[in-house]
Amino acid sequence: MADKIDFTEIAGTGYGSDFESDAEAKKRKEEGKIHRFHYLSMSAFDRHKQFVNNYVLYFGGSMKEFQRDRSKDRTDMDVIRENHRFLWADDDEGEESWEKRLAKKYYDKLFKEYCLADLSRYKENKVGMRWRTEKEVVEGKGQFICGSKKCPEREGLRSWEVNFAYVEHGEKKNALVKLRLCPDCSYKLNYHHKRKEVVPKKKQDEAETSGKRKEKKKHKKHKKDRRDSDEEDDRAESSSSQTAGKSDTSTVTDESVWSGPAKIVEEKSREEEFDDYFADMFL
Repeated sequence: MADKIDFTEIAGTGYGSDFESDAEAKKRKEEGKIHRFHYLSMSAFDRHKQFVNNYVLYFGGSMKEFQRDRSKDRTDMDVIRENHRFLWADDDEGEESWEKRLAKKYYDKLFKEYCLADLSRYKENKVGMRWRTEKEVVEGKGQFICGSKKCPEREGLRSWEVNFAYVEHGEKKNALVKLRLCPDCSYKLNYHHKRKEVVPKKKQDEAETSGKRKEKKKHKKHKKDRRDSDEEDDRAESSSSQTAGKSDTSTVTDESVWSGPAKIVEEKSREEEFDDYFADMFL
């Protein structure tokens, strides 16, 4: 009987490639193709994670050793917040930094006719301002709806012109902006000092014309009253002069009656009357 074979003495433990059948070799080749295709279909980061997971699975260890430091990561919004400006000057377009170009591109998409305000700290005389986005313009926020951040009021809106003073990147700046606010928010805005109200030109013209009309009516009334008083004075003077004249004539006639003999009135003949009549006709 042949001696038993001790397979533990075979180097490498197990069957080598010499003992592998053609079917097994073909199967292993197909599996290799599948794994290779799977890895190539991944992105570089996913492939990296897969390799790390395999390493931890086969060799042990902690995943914390492979975690990336995210403390210095920045999103697009972080970059915009760091480089944002309330107003960009024309000479700022030549900035070569990609962060500033991104912030400028965001600024160009904002609508700058009216501002939105944060009046939560109005008692401290601190008001926050920002421009409107496209969504807010479509909704009418800041123009047809109160421009305060959390106020939905639509009635009784008034326009205000505000000299907005702010600090940007350590520099003090000023900007003249317009706000549309409801009566309650207008009170908050003018809590410390009165702002300039912007009145539409049509209403302003109407107010001016109505004021001019009132002034003209007042002037006409005053002129008419003065004319009436002058006429009354003239009437009084004429009546007094007439009465004085009558009294004078009456006194004269009374005195003349008794001053001498009565005058004899001579009557004209018929021929003299005809001569006087025709003389007046042929003048």
